Amino acid sequence: MSHSAPPVPDAAASDAIVSIRNLGKTYAGGFEALRDINLDIRRGEILALLGPNGAGKTTLISIICGIVNATRGTVYADGHDIRHDYRAARAAIGLVPQELHTDAFESVMATLKFSRGLFGRPPNPAHLEKVLRDLSLWDKRNAKIMTLSGGMKRRVLIAKALSHEPKILFLDEPSAGVDVELRHDMWQMVRQLRESGTTIILTTHYIEEAEEMADRIGVINKGALIVVEDKAVLMRKLGKKQLTLSLQQAMERIPEGLAGLPLELSEDGLTLVYTFDTQSEETGIAGLLRRLGEQGIDFKDLRSSESSLEEIFVNLVRKPKGNPA
Repeated sequence: MSHSAPPVPDAAASDAIVSIRNLGKTYAGGFEALRDINLDIRRGEILALLGPNGAGKTTLISIICGIVNATRGTVYADGHDIRHDYRAARAAIGLVPQELHTDAFESVMATLKFSRGLFGRPPNPAHLEKVLRDLSLWDKRNAKIMTLSGGMKRRVLIAKALSHEPKILFLDEPSAGVDVELRHDMWQMVRQLRESGTTIILTTHYIEEAEEMADRIGVINKGALIVVEDKAVLMRKLGKKQLTLSLQQAMERIPEGLAGLPLELSEDGLTLVYTFDTQSEETGIAGLLRRLGEQGIDFKDLRSSESSLEEIFVNLVRKPKGNPA
């Protein structure tokens, strides 16, 4: 068997800044942390990776960043094989890990300068100043990291990850345990980075942040990537729209004249909920309202609602297997 470098991914993935093929990770004890991951991460997008604890999100990021070795498969970052051309691949990547591990006795600025030099980048004081100002750290640039609060240390980790101007930025649970002000600063910076062309991959437990920020959503469950989809498409395909009608008078049951419609009656008999397909051109609402009138059912209020990304995510990870999209 030849040990030469594997071929570069095909032209179909040419717009991808990260290209992952048949990636798997099995630990010595036999635990399969990742299985057959195939994913192209587009240049300049924000991709949110969602999944329960232990699903494989951090393992996947660690392999792409060269921290953990894959059992099988290939990863290219900015055109470089992460195993055969590690230094060039890793230089394109910035990582903000979950854990707070920083050089406690170093000053903030010294840490950033060292990190930038580690990736072979020439000094650029203006860039480092901008990063520190964007993260409200400029006044702390000469402070030793050991003297900073937890929130400030988290800011330093983000600054370190950006010190060498990476094309790809990984944010692994960046909002975990941080204050509202830092979260606001961080997402403001994410938007600016994306506008400047940086590709951002984030894992988060704050699904509302993924819903607001991401261009695409990937869901990992039990080591498998069960869906990757543009956020709007995912919410249209897997979301539900509902029309809730508050009735003038309570009903004991849904009458025969409304049989066959996707209707649910509340326990108190005062609310009817009609669920309709988000992909269908015909919602059926006009027909529903006509049939309600024929049955002499009056309502005093109606309101519509759509599934949130959180509801879609919960439904996806509850499914036993297969791609539901």
